[in-house]
Amino acid sequence: MTIDANADGNAALPGANDDPTYVVFGYGSLIFRPPPHVIKETPGFLKGYVRRFAQKSHDHRGTPTSPGRVVTLVHQEDWARFSSADPFPHEDVVWGVAFTIDPAHAAEVRAYLDYREKDGYTLERVDVHGAGNALVCSAECYVGRNDNPSFVGSESLEELADTVWRAVGPSGRNKDYVYNLAAAVRALGPEAHDSHLFALEARLRELDRASAGTVGSES
Repeated sequence: MTIDANADGNAALPGANDDPTYVVFGYGSLIFRPPPHVIKETPGFLKGYVRRFAQKSHDHRGTPTSPGRVVTLVHQEDWARFSSADPFPHEDVVWGVAFTIDPAHAAEVRAYLDYREKDGYTLERVDVHGAGNALVCSAECYVGRNDNPSFVGSESLEELADTVWRAVGPSGRNKDYVYNLAAAVRALGPEAHDSHLFALEARLRELDRASAGTVGSES
């Protein structure tokens, strides 16, 4: 995990450790497995990003020799430059949850998240919006940018689904990460629809059914 400049090129997270209000935005596993010491959860969205399974997971949902895939945020215009085959090119809103952390445990939670998100993620500050595009808060967010070693970029849905369906790591099966995330995003409301996530989920369900049918035919 590194701390870097934000999208505007300004120094990221100035004085973050001195800010009594510590808010972290979750768009992946944090939604269904929140950090400790949360005192408030606020659903909201980021504008100008896509959520894609473009980050290798060597330590949670895969292994160093057989990495799984987990989500990262990518600025929509950056994704468009190297993913012209993306079937969902016009989506640029990512829903998630802003978690406000108990100030008494801010240092503990930062250390926990820095370790949890250590596999190539950069800490940025993002603006979280809500109903009517109103600004809800500014939050810290872990982003696997396209210059980190674990960034894999765009893969076809078939290739991605095959990798995810087979991968298993210390945190469990990679496909369960997808199923849990899809369920958590749906629970945020219909406006949180994510075409890429739901298309991958559907393909994984097809692989599950095909595998079950193969096993049944061999019984």
